[in-house]
Amino acid sequence: MTNLEEALGKIDVLAADASPAAPSNAALDAEINEQFAGAVVRKDLVKAVRGNAVVPSYVLEYLLGQYAASDDEATIQAGIESVRKILANHYVNRNEHMLVKSVIRDKGRHRIIDKVTVTLNEKADVHEAEFENLQIRNVIIDDLTVKRNPKLLVGGVWCICDIEYLHSEEQGGVPWVLGSLKPIQVAGVDVDHYYEARKAFTTDEWIDLLMQSIGLNPDQFNERGKLIALTRLIPFVERNYNMVELGPKGTGKSHTFSEFSPNGILISGGEVTLAKLFVNNASGRIGLVGYWDCIAFDEFAANKRTDQNLVNVMKNYLANKTFSRGTSIFGAEASMVFIGNTTHTVPYMLKHSDLFDELPDAYRDPAWLDRIHHYIPGWEVAPIRSEMFSTGYGFVVDYLAEVLRAKRSEDFADRYKDYFTLDNSISTRDQEGIRKTFSGLMKLIHPSGSATEDEVRTLLEFAIEGRKRVKDSILRIDPTMRDTPIQFRYSDAAGSWREVKTLEEMQYPQLYLREWDAAIDADEAADAPTMTAPPSVPGSVTASSAEGSELPSAPPTEELEEGHRDFVAGQHGVSYENLLLPYLRGASVITITDPYIRAPHQGRNLADLLSLLAVAKDDAEEIDVLLVTSEETKDEFKASQIVMLKSIRDASAAVGIRMNVRFDESIHDRRIETDHGWRIDLGKGLDIWQKPSDNQFDFARGRQEFRRIRQAFSVHYVRV
Repeated sequence: MTNLEEALGKIDVLAADASPAAPSNAALDAEINEQFAGAVVRKDLVKAVRGNAVVPSYVLEYLLGQYAASDDEATIQAGIESVRKILANHYVNRNEHMLVKSVIRDKGRHRIIDKVTVTLNEKADVHEAEFENLQIRNVIIDDLTVKRNPKLLVGGVWCICDIEYLHSEEQGGVPWVLGSLKPIQVAGVDVDHYYEARKAFTTDEWIDLLMQSIGLNPDQFNERGKLIALTRLIPFVERNYNMVELGPKGTGKSHTFSEFSPNGILISGGEVTLAKLFVNNASGRIGLVGYWDCIAFDEFAANKRTDQNLVNVMKNYLANKTFSRGTSIFGAEASMVFIGNTTHTVPYMLKHSDLFDELPDAYRDPAWLDRIHHYIPGWEVAPIRSEMFSTGYGFVVDYLAEVLRAKRSEDFADRYKDYFTLDNSISTRDQEGIRKTFSGLMKLIHPSGSATEDEVRTLLEFAIEGRKRVKDSILRIDPTMRDTPIQFRYSDAAGSWREVKTLEEMQYPQLYLREWDAAIDADEAADAPTMTAPPSVPGSVTASSAEGSELPSAPPTEELEEGHRDFVAGQHGVSYENLLLPYLRGASVITITDPYIRAPHQGRNLADLLSLLAVAKDDAEEIDVLLVTSEETKDEFKASQIVMLKSIRDASAAVGIRMNVRFDESIHDRRIETDHGWRIDLGKGLDIWQKPSDNQFDFARGRQEFRRIRQAFSVHYVRV
């Protein structure tokens, strides 16, 4: 038996490489190469050269930018080979560190690629370097190199280094000598050329170029999805920008912050301390905020251990860009991003809590939350699939990172005022959040600061929505903040007002309605449509609908009884809706045991059943479904089965069905068990119908009632 975590891990790993990436836009790629020759790279090359080198993408793209920044295929292939040789000869695999040490000893001097961190040895009054993969430390590094590269002191930097070996008989001596050190980063960028080249692209083309630059295929995203993806870049281009993104697993939330830029650092939410983040009172050394443009806290929602002093200092920093050490006050420009996974659907959170439900209690302080400028709705982001990765050309990420860093000193926050005016009821802090998000998006999409009225409107509305999502959740948490009515709206030059709502507010009005919001008419909210159970299909369970045998009708939910139902080959009128759903309504935990969920049509059957459960339940409730099945025995089909199950799991999670998978090769019986007292013994499992005809308009393709039973079987309903 494969336990649950192993099964899901296997599903995720195999699914990531199952499908080929989609082709790129050739015309756009040609324009990109013409305007930014030498500063762009084909994004699928990163995967081609990575091998077993566990390094950020910006390190690989730095090397590709040196050798393969071209659209000439011969040059690209030669460049790929050069980068592969560099990685093979110089990148230090952690499990081969002893071999590399031996090479350095034998040669006397050897060039390596490794992550380097520097500390100050106060007793010896020297700086000492530690090499992460090579696993050597206490290597003397000169003060001038440290002064030129202060990030070595905090978080570490990927570098190309020459290491020498000089044995010493001195007790405690270190034989390793640092011959040279070069951080992996571009020397500089021509921002004026960047502005001029931007003019050659339409707004849509430029957005697609940015999407390809962060490794995503723009064809797989709609306009809103692209804006969400690009919002993750705002902390790199906007000083002191505070952002939260909560959403399901596997949507690439942390990818931008771990792979995109050498100017940002991704740390686990549980690893940060007051001394590491702000200042070490013992040494007086400034922490991460003094050296990085963006600090992202991964798995922030899972961090249940919190230091209240850290929360308090962070609260002051998020609001005022300052922090104190004793009587001294320091300022910094680092933006902060808080990333976490959600375990519930949006309607569930709206009904039972708020959209910050997953955060640790210490961070659900309204005063802390009010410092957040934008909330990215991570639940709108689809799980990452292979076809979502770009094969087109994009900026070498290090080049783009330097451009964005250069623009941090600019401010586009007021550029909307040429066309629009925010409502006066929007507080100063709310306006700051809106303005900073708008400014960041303008710098990314319209770097010269010039945009049309419609383009400005799109970015302004998106910025307002992100801040409104923050504020509405705060109002749920703290009733004392409800006294002053706020209208998140803006007017145009003609004086016409336009209200902005969040997408979840429009989608779930009956759950989003706040009793204190006088702007919402109670009667209108009461009439809002709600999702209900589907109506029964006329004639689907009557004797006249069966061929060869009478099909007993399932009793209403309140009159469910134990018993069995028999079916014969060729019979139709049978669906999960009348066969299974009445006995599954109201269950919150369901276990489906069926050894044969392998082929695509069997996966389709499972998905149909789960979709019925999703429609029948209340929007705000969730159902846990455990599928116990057996793994495909033929290797050529195994990956397809696992990818299929992952896809079903992802689709189910989006509608409040939390499906887990467990592989068990010993099972034989087919059954469904619920936590509210029913067991359904399925003679043939879920796969009961004949294959529909090749006619694409065959009704049996869309409705189970029109399918014919493949062979005779019985279903037993047992109360347990």
